[in-house]
Amino acid sequence: MSMKLRDLIRKVRQCKTAAEERAVIAKESAMIRTAIREEQVHFRHRNVAKLLFMHMLGYPTHFGQLECMKLTASPHFPEKRIGYLGMLLLLSEEAEVLMLATNALKSDLTSDNKFVAGLALVAIGNLATADMSRDLAPEVDKHLKSPLSYLRKKACLAMARCLNKCPDMVEDFVERVSSLLKDKSHGVLITVVQLMTQVLMIDYQNALEEDEDPFDTDCRKAFLRLVPYLCKMLRNLLGGGYSGDHDVGGISDPFLQVQLLTLLRLLGTNNEQASEEMNDVLAQVATNTETSKNAGNAILYECVQTIMGVESEDGLRVLAVNILGRFLLNRDNNIRYVALNTLAKCIVEQKQNERDSGLVAVDTGADANNAMSALQRHRTTVVDCLKDPDVSIRQRALELIYHLVNQDNVEQLAAELLNYLVLCPREHRSDICSRILKVVDRFSPDDRWRVDTLITTLTIAGREASAAVQSATTVYISRAPADIHAFATHKLLKAIRDDDGTQTGLLSVGIWCIGEFGDLLLQPYTYTPSSGASNGGITSITFMQLDPSSIVNTIELVTQRRSCPSHVKERALTAYAKLSNRFEGKGDAAALTRLETLLQTQSSSKSLELQLRACEYNALVSASKGMKLPPIKKPEVAKDPTEIDLFGDTSAVVPESDNGAVSSAVIAAAKEALARMPVVDAKVLQKRMSTGDFPDGADGSAAAAPALKAAAATNGSAPSAGGDLLDIFGGDAVPTTNGGTTAATTTTDSKPGSSDMDLLAGLFDTPAPAPSTDLAGAAPLAPTTVDMFAPAPTTSNPAPAPPTPGMDIFGADPTPAAPAPAPINPMDLYATPAAPAMPAAGGVG
Repeated sequence: MSMKLRDLIRKVRQCKTAAEERAVIAKESAMIRTAIREEQVHFRHRNVAKLLFMHMLGYPTHFGQLECMKLTASPHFPEKRIGYLGMLLLLSEEAEVLMLATNALKSDLTSDNKFVAGLALVAIGNLATADMSRDLAPEVDKHLKSPLSYLRKKACLAMARCLNKCPDMVEDFVERVSSLLKDKSHGVLITVVQLMTQVLMIDYQNALEEDEDPFDTDCRKAFLRLVPYLCKMLRNLLGGGYSGDHDVGGISDPFLQVQLLTLLRLLGTNNEQASEEMNDVLAQVATNTETSKNAGNAILYECVQTIMGVESEDGLRVLAVNILGRFLLNRDNNIRYVALNTLAKCIVEQKQNERDSGLVAVDTGADANNAMSALQRHRTTVVDCLKDPDVSIRQRALELIYHLVNQDNVEQLAAELLNYLVLCPREHRSDICSRILKVVDRFSPDDRWRVDTLITTLTIAGREASAAVQSATTVYISRAPADIHAFATHKLLKAIRDDDGTQTGLLSVGIWCIGEFGDLLLQPYTYTPSSGASNGGITSITFMQLDPSSIVNTIELVTQRRSCPSHVKERALTAYAKLSNRFEGKGDAAALTRLETLLQTQSSSKSLELQLRACEYNALVSASKGMKLPPIKKPEVAKDPTEIDLFGDTSAVVPESDNGAVSSAVIAAAKEALARMPVVDAKVLQKRMSTGDFPDGADGSAAAAPALKAAAATNGSAPSAGGDLLDIFGGDAVPTTNGGTTAATTTTDSKPGSSDMDLLAGLFDTPAPAPSTDLAGAAPLAPTTVDMFAPAPTTSNPAPAPPTPGMDIFGADPTPAAPAPAPINPMDLYATPAAPAMPAAGGVG
């Protein structure tokens, strides 16, 4: 015979190790299985009770499910009660043996003993399946009309379960539910309100599935007629006297108040008349509820949810926001978290409603009477939450601050975001940088502040900042006026000097900017910050002028670090080539010589990309000075051996008497390639593209490239102003009959309608590898976009081919490349529709 329940509990508590406990449970489980197999009826209720204790400890007890079914059919109430308790805990609605209890439940529902019927109603409310709900719903409905409040309240909860499992029965019980709302019993009232809430939600889902208006159903219309009575009930709870049975912390029946507020929120959604009827009582709840106890805070929170969910007045919404503002001052982190989450949700819904209705953004000034202006008054409290030690509070506060930013407070809130960027976990920095970029793009007061904020962002989190943030910073600097160019270049150079080499995003943008506008560093720069006047005095900041050698040394120190990534070294090579042009004529021959040495050093680099760039930039710098690199001999000696010009210009080679000189066309092209990048107004460009100013193909891709190339080929064999150096920007070369090459138009390969904006496109993108150019073979496919800092193409070993006269070392392809799909517009920073780019014309990126 197995032991009693109290003996089992005592023995388990005496176990000192988990192994001893498992041994005791295993031994007792074996005893219970033996008793079940031997049909020991007298100890069945004791065995089920012990199985419940084992279930609480986490041990398997499925072998006792049928014993629970047998106990529910017992004529004795103590055994029946143990059976129902075991069925509720040991079984789930997926259990197949549950169907065996249907007849027992139906029998108990008709019992004259209210406690037996109550056990059956509780079991239905927790375990009823769809089939059981359909079979037992008529019996549950009878108890909704029972004279005993004990059974009516349990029947309401059981019916809620049945309707949830069989939504098609909702319409049959609407009138019955409405009649129960006038019951005098508190327990019946709270369960009826829960049942009405469940019916409304089920009716809403049914209407959506049947493609009907969910706010114009018969069920909803019937419940809307009860709104005045519901408001009266809530008002009576507020003004009623003390009731010891239902009082919690000095609040009269807070559970019923919360349920009524939830039901009113569902009824007032998208219904102005119902919302108008409940405005007064909502104002009373918001102003008369105590906040010193947690029960009062629960009622106020539900009241705020109702105010924001119905068509309430602006003054009532302001009152709700002020309640949440008081929640932010509470010491309880749970209340503060709920307040921040609710405020963010309310602001998002308000903005969405304004966009859906086509309204103009509301005034956010101090005098505006709306939720947004009320939230602005609590801005300081929200910002203080960024300093909370709880990371969940900080994240919710950060999300809310994004919605608080406007034209008036963008500078203050952006400073708070930057301060938080310093302290936040590293895994969150990328998202915060993107959010700061969106804030800066939308609300920036001027170009200087925008550029300064983005540079500060890269200084703090340049390693985590995405490529979009780096590219946007480059675009904003390039599109700014010359005064901002000088400011950005000086600030970036100082930031690079102070950095330890870990902020790769800062290094990428800074080295590019120094290469483009390095000559501006040779002059001092003074400016007055916009915040200086607000402090009572004007403070000017001056950047001292630098000499070319110190600028070159700064970039060289960055590339000499062991942690310097390859893409930063590639940008440094581009900066060396451009600085050779910027510092020309500045009187510092040592700096120019140092730049040439740095370029020549990388000509033998182990990195193919660095080696290729160094060779090309050496050729460009030499050509811009009118010098010609040593010629390259053909790999095979032909009958009439000739020399291959590095620039592929055989038609304009000067006589041999001019030793080491190149043509004027090549000099002009080299200087043009090393010049500053041109700037195109992105807004004007997108407007022209949207109006169809650029010819597109039927499938949306550009289709004018073949015609343009054909026209260029018929214009003669002399090189254009750009010469063959335009190959760097993706231009195609067309072979001529005299062995030379004729440069194509300045359009990029297979991308007509593209513009100079391509020079700003994809500054930090990495295209797919392509076959490299072989001097004796065919050139690779030209890239469809201009990537100034792309890594080296992978080297391929094509089969030997006959040498082509006038082969261009910079990749001029005698055979036009196949058109490629138009790339995504890199200037489209914030998910606006993509547009094709304009042709590139300018300097090396």
